[in-house]
Amino acid sequence: MKTLMVFEKIRELQHKRQESNDQQHIVALDIGTEFVKALIARLEDDQLKIVGVGRVRQDVSDMHSGAIADIAGVVQNCEEALAQAEEQAELQAKRVVIGIAGELVKGVTNTIRYRRPQPDRPLDVNEMEFIIEKVQERAQTKAQKQIGLETGNEDVEVKLVNSALVSIHIDGYKVSNPIGFQGKDVAVQIYTAFAPMVHIGALERVADELALELIAVAAEPFAVSRSVLGNDASSNFTAILTDVGGGTTDIAVVNDGGVEGTKMFGIGGRSFTRTIASEMDLSYGDAEKLKLNLNHEQIKPSVKTQAEKAIDKTLDVWLSGVELALSEFESVDHLPNRILLCGGGSSLDMLVDALSKRDWYKDLPFTKRPTVQHISPREVIGIEDTTEKASDHTFITAMGLLRVGYDTIMGSSDADSIKEKLNRILRI
Repeated sequence: MKTLMVFEKIRELQHKRQESNDQQHIVALDIGTEFVKALIARLEDDQLKIVGVGRVRQDVSDMHSGAIADIAGVVQNCEEALAQAEEQAELQAKRVVIGIAGELVKGVTNTIRYRRPQPDRPLDVNEMEFIIEKVQERAQTKAQKQIGLETGNEDVEVKLVNSALVSIHIDGYKVSNPIGFQGKDVAVQIYTAFAPMVHIGALERVADELALELIAVAAEPFAVSRSVLGNDASSNFTAILTDVGGGTTDIAVVNDGGVEGTKMFGIGGRSFTRTIASEMDLSYGDAEKLKLNLNHEQIKPSVKTQAEKAIDKTLDVWLSGVELALSEFESVDHLPNRILLCGGGSSLDMLVDALSKRDWYKDLPFTKRPTVQHISPREVIGIEDTTEKASDHTFITAMGLLRVGYDTIMGSSDADSIKEKLNRILRI
């Protein structure tokens, strides 16, 4: 009877959502391995104000390595999280941005050098669009080949999910906006993220089942970078952003406001829980409770010691994953000396201590030991939480998705203007 009432409420909310013409609000869905988080925000000038927050725990079988494994299960969890957010906001929003994660999401920064046939002619929008298209084509070919090798399917179909300008140089001189400049050699660096169509299709199905208009899919490490970068084209923000989720760890390297690239590997909070369960002969649920309450005074010292030894085994593997991911940024001369953490998995004190104090970084191009701290929601640019419910580092990715949604809406506000579109790319 209770289940029937739940589904009746779901159908009622979906019907209301379908009929909504509200253009002032946007939904972010962070579909994580451990939790679904839903945020509803209101657009006010150049600000986003969070007015509704929802969070629902996922079943173990709903996700696999950061990707959806059970569409029906995920849809139900998303609906419950949305219902919580809508109840708090007292409205149904229609437009949604959904995050995508997993090891098969490939984010890289590519450089293309273009020798102009008419160096005396000022650069215009059409020429810049041509150059950017060439960069994206090269990146897609590379991503398709890489994903094909990893899946064993050479014909795998991939799709661009995010693109952002890193830098433009004209005859070796860095410019923030190339339009109007003369010069022979144009070097453009663009970050692009691609994902297999099967994963994107699953997210499209989720949005469809929820009666939501999907305006953007965003690689989650890219979303995290958008949360702290804002719209300042001259930003000198530099950091390694590390999102430790339930099933994956997502890393973005940001230099002087530009995303150098993103990497993901399949070790997250659940790996620590599974090791505790295996080493201490506990159920997954009991192991998760123990992990979350490790510092509670009621935990026996002997039990705590045993759990810490189990966690330590996985920590060694996780640190090796971080080291390997960062070693793949071959184009970076020096890695940023600041690591900013978010995601539920980063709540583990032992993980923060290991990252801060162990010598895992010594073989990487750091100039000194990196500092480690969590990203605070207060540091997210252009977003205000009026609910005070999105109050810690576990909501950063969802807030970043809101930011991507804002960028998308602002960028498409003048759909007929190519110049406006390009300017939007350049501002991002």
